[in-house]
Amino acid sequence: MNSYIDDQSAKPVDPRVIEAMTPYFHERFGNPSSLHGEGDEATKVLEGCRRTIAGFMNAGLDEIIFTSGATESNNLALIGYALRNKGKGNHIIISEVEHISIHNIAKYLEKNEFTVSKLPVDQYGKVNLHKLESRITPETILISIGYASNEIGTIQPIAEIGQLAREKGIAFHSDTVAAEGLIPLDVVRDSIDLMTLSSNDIYGPQGVGVLYVRKGIRLNPLIIGGGQERGVRSGTENIAGIVGMSAAVEIMGREMAEEVKRLAGYRDKLIKHILDRIPKSHLNGHPTDRLANNAHFRFEAIEGESLLLSLKDEGVSAATGSACSSKTLEPSHTLISTGLLHEEAHGSLEFTFGRFNQEADVDRVIEILPPIVERLRKLSPLYKKEEVTT
Repeated sequence: MNSYIDDQSAKPVDPRVIEAMTPYFHERFGNPSSLHGEGDEATKVLEGCRRTIAGFMNAGLDEIIFTSGATESNNLALIGYALRNKGKGNHIIISEVEHISIHNIAKYLEKNEFTVSKLPVDQYGKVNLHKLESRITPETILISIGYASNEIGTIQPIAEIGQLAREKGIAFHSDTVAAEGLIPLDVVRDSIDLMTLSSNDIYGPQGVGVLYVRKGIRLNPLIIGGGQERGVRSGTENIAGIVGMSAAVEIMGREMAEEVKRLAGYRDKLIKHILDRIPKSHLNGHPTDRLANNAHFRFEAIEGESLLLSLKDEGVSAATGSACSSKTLEPSHTLISTGLLHEEAHGSLEFTFGRFNQEADVDRVIEILPPIVERLRKLSPLYKKEEVTT
């Protein structure tokens, strides 16, 4: 029995999405920029998808920009806004637990005459509003805080952050990739000016994303060409992919409430049994303000990579950190930011459930993980030393 429990890194495309996309590869292949019947049809399809996705987040039709994915959307949001508004100031605030793409964009901006403040978080990876307000200066033009952590699952106080930014006259961007499909999104309710979404994180195709840009917000384009997507993101639109993302949004709108309830049940069952059955195990992330599908553990005196490989041998796929930086030997920057020591961060393991998981997957982990931890600890001189001294 194989169990894939790493949905945060990549999700399978829902078969219903594939069915919706298929005609746009060979039958309905028109270019929206073309001035003929096929082009007109493609334009109607494109704008219909834009309307569907806008409704999903309570946005206007002209506030949706299609991109190649979340990384491009993040680049367009931060770099595009910073360059367009550098006359107003050069200071940007992010949190220490942002996705690696945000951190690397911040490094780029710092090399280009911008100042970036990295806001510390508490032991659960949560932003403190008072600390955020204290970092704001007259030069601050943009705040970027992810809706929830893609690693430890902690949900941020997005509405409060958005309100603070709006009161201060500062643009607010949120990367919602980890939260979409698990939390209802509303850009008006949360006072969000720029918002990143990914197709694959709602069981759509990879290589498609969206940047919500509130009306009145101006960005410098990063891709120059034919002026598609309101001149902000040139390049022929990926109609098949956009149709897939739109179909994924429609399915999610119908099924999210029930799906979230089911996933939260899997999460809670796994957390309870693992913490009860494995000594010196701990939960990373906020105990209650966390994503419905996320269970992130820390095991003392043991390496997460060893756990991961042992689980792999048993046919279980999990993770030790963000898939975008998992090939490095460095510990997760998110876990270090919560105050963990390097050796503690290295002993972490992440499970993220998805639409196609069953309770049998939970039971499988509960069955095999305790003996794996026990076996690896017997091989660990660090754990033996602890036993002698306690």
